Amino acid sequence: MEITKGLIAIAAAIAVFTGFSTGFGEGKVGAQAVESVGRNPEAIDKIRTIMILGDAISETCAIYGLLISIILIFVFA
Repeated sequence: MEITKGLIAIAAAIAVFTGFSTGFGEGKVGAQAVESVGRNPEAIDKIRTIMILGDAISETCAIYGLLISIILIFVFA
């Protein structure tokens, strides 16, 4: 039974790892948005809308990873 708890902990850690990739992706989106505004300041409203939408969609990946890890730890362990 101890190996099962260890494997569940490893699986939860892998599920939480999605937060790192999400943070990297959101940083990349922000950097590209700032660069785009620097090139075309008139399009700031469109760029901001698309950036916020992209960040919201990528954030759901991190939330799902956190939810899966919580379920693994508290339900199965």
